[in-house]
Amino acid sequence: MKINDVILQTVTKIVVFIILTMAIYLFISGHNSPGGGFIGGLILASAFVLLCLAFDIETITNRIPLDFKKVAALGGFIVVATGLGSLFFRASFLSQTHSYVNLPVVGKTALATVTLFEAGVALAVVGVVVTIILSISEDV
Repeated sequence: MKINDVILQTVTKIVVFIILTMAIYLFISGHNSPGGGFIGGLILASAFVLLCLAFDIETITNRIPLDFKKVAALGGFIVVATGLGSLFFRASFLSQTHSYVNLPVVGKTALATVTLFEAGVALAVVGVVVTIILSISEDV
């Protein structure tokens, strides 16, 4: 017998949008205030877990055809690459730099290499957490 979870699924669609918006905000504001790649990655993973709870896991993995082990590996590669990138410019490992760029709508914006590092951390966290959740759900 299939349980009718119309209310849970409808609310999940709205809440996942709010969770993703919060994750993006925390990721972007992370290098100037609390937040960053780790917290943003955990919140992104929680959105995926909520989707898996509201809908069945097969439906979600069919709609989001990602191998999260590869996502974690890509995140780890980005983290290491940003650390090694500074060595090419004869700077110390994991040193950062920034520059100001005039964007058409936003205006003068600071772009920093720490954002690439944080993106790698976020991808690694999402990949690891979702892989763990999917592994646990397969055992049940």
